[in-house]
Amino acid sequence: MRLIGKLRNAAIGGLALTALAAVPASAQDKEIKVGMVNLSLCCAYFVGMDAAVKDEASHFSNVKVLSTDAKGDVAKLTSDVEDLLNQNVDVFIISGAWIEAAPAALEAINQAGTPIVMVDRMLKGGDFTAWVGPDNRAIGEGIGDYIVKRLDGKGKVAVIRGGPADNTIGSNRSEGVQSKFRSTGIEAVVAPGWGEWSADGGFTQMEDMLSKNDDLNAVFCENDSMCLGAQKAIADAGKAEQIFITSVDGEMGTLKEIMREGSNYGATGRNSSDQIGRAGFNRAMAIVAGGAPEKETALPSPIITMDNAIKFYDENSKF
Repeated sequence: MRLIGKLRNAAIGGLALTALAAVPASAQDKEIKVGMVNLSLCCAYFVGMDAAVKDEASHFSNVKVLSTDAKGDVAKLTSDVEDLLNQNVDVFIISGAWIEAAPAALEAINQAGTPIVMVDRMLKGGDFTAWVGPDNRAIGEGIGDYIVKRLDGKGKVAVIRGGPADNTIGSNRSEGVQSKFRSTGIEAVVAPGWGEWSADGGFTQMEDMLSKNDDLNAVFCENDSMCLGAQKAIADAGKAEQIFITSVDGEMGTLKEIMREGSNYGATGRNSSDQIGRAGFNRAMAIVAGGAPEKETALPSPIITMDNAIKFYDENSKF
């Protein structure tokens, strides 16, 4: 693949990606097509990632992003990949959302010899060029440390999962949190159902947990949306002063709530879809330019509390 000229440097969350070479001016106007393949644009998280890729691309007059939405259907995702291959895209960015694998799609791309950058979800069952995303286990461990410190090693914590059972993003977060409770006096009680990553699901699961556990001290949800729902259920039950809330993602609505005086929202682990989308785009551009970046890059994911939330808050963010 021809080099496309010297690309601008990008430093996103400590990830610096630099195009490696310059080419004659005659080659700098070559159109570059980026296939942005989304399993779903159902939620603010995935919409924000797609928007970040497009915004980063807007800085290049010769880069075109072809974005797709499979609406949660793996067969449609494979069809979208085939359609983009027919349009001769130069590089793929794949946001696999909640699925664990898409072997047919990856095989089609690999057979065509087109580079693949995975963002957020590292899909199994096929080779890829690079991955950029969060270390979900580490984020969970950070939240676990926060809970242990705040409870002084004693108490009862409800855990609300997104689902389904094979979703390793969620399970890595929950396992990371609960690993910090070992050798402490903290008991974790896991909601039997799935919150399905939504505020409504979090509300329903929290109502059920409150009906069975009158002595809860804290809640951990595998994402912010579920905990915003759980927070409402806790408030409705008159237990906002008894129970504090923790989660993962760093939605702007959650950060605003963490900063609100008197809020029982304690902390979230940063998993910015905007940061991931921008880093994924710049990784893709470095590859197109001939670079050979690391295969796997976990982005920094600090724990956000009222002490530092203002540093990450952006009222214009789409997520």
